[in-house]
Amino acid sequence: MGYIDIISEKTGFLVSKKPFVLESGVTLPEVTVAYRTWGALNRERSNVIMICHALTGSADADRWWEGLFGKGKAFDETKDFIICSNVLGSCYGTTGPLAVNPLTGKRYGPDFPSITIRDMVHLQRLLLDELGIEQVKLVVGASLGGMQVLEWGCMFPEKVRALMPMGISGRHSAWCIAQSEAQRQAIAADSNWKDGWYEPEVLPAKGLAAARMMAMCSYRSFENFRERFGREKKDGATFQAESYLRHQGEKLVERFDANTYVALTKAMDTHDLARGRGSYERVLASLAVPVEVLSITSDILYPKEEQEELARYIRDCTIRYLSEPFGHDAFLIVVDKVSDMVREFLGMIEAKDSSAA
Repeated sequence: MGYIDIISEKTGFLVSKKPFVLESGVTLPEVTVAYRTWGALNRERSNVIMICHALTGSADADRWWEGLFGKGKAFDETKDFIICSNVLGSCYGTTGPLAVNPLTGKRYGPDFPSITIRDMVHLQRLLLDELGIEQVKLVVGASLGGMQVLEWGCMFPEKVRALMPMGISGRHSAWCIAQSEAQRQAIAADSNWKDGWYEPEVLPAKGLAAARMMAMCSYRSFENFRERFGREKKDGATFQAESYLRHQGEKLVERFDANTYVALTKAMDTHDLARGRGSYERVLASLAVPVEVLSITSDILYPKEEQEELARYIRDCTIRYLSEPFGHDAFLIVVDKVSDMVREFLGMIEAKDSSAA
């Protein structure tokens, strides 16, 4: 489908022939994880930063978060060892619906088993173990990435020194679940969907594009659409807002897979730190590592009240606000401010480490 052409030639691939057991109890006979690294490990192997990507992101964090990379910025490869892996279930080299099932010799397609955020984190832990990394200085990410960040704190607190989740809650709300389901139904309504058994040459392009257009309406804000597009028309007939959404839909179809979109949005809907662990408040209070929450004040998908709830119950937690009109996607737009926030939090972590030494 051409997705392999998007993957950086600097990507590394870990292939594990050991069975990988999912939270559901289903076993993948083998797994592959695609990952990128920047910088070098120091002698103590204590300078590791893990970046967790969002829904349609990839391991190529230096592309979609370019503004955070560079000397003196959040991700300084002259100082730290930065790693980002493509999540389980995605279509950029890690095992997912596009991967070949070794038991059948065919692509998993819609038969790819249901996965959770915890499964993604387990695979990241497997990667770190294989790379000989015993501890991570900071796990950072937004949206789906922020879900992974929080699960790292619950699943492997002894492995992480600090967490920075952005634009996310501790559990997926009914509002978010409804948004995801509407997008999945848009894909399913495409006549080329064929219950997920579509041919590479005949994709459910209209359905996936419509899903992306719906998503973009929740990734931005009323104010952003009003200021950027108003009621202006591009060619005398098409509103600029319409043209923008169509363009975003077409762009995603060129680089993403519909089965993958369905699998990952369903995984996001499973996000609940309290699942099987006790009350939500108690689980948050049990997080034992420093946390800094970044909240986007104009976010209509994950409103600031959800981040404030995290800050209220997590014991060692601070919250910072990104007061910009761009909505949920502000973490990808106002990159200089986000970089400063990450860098300052890293400085606090390092200062604590130095004083404790």
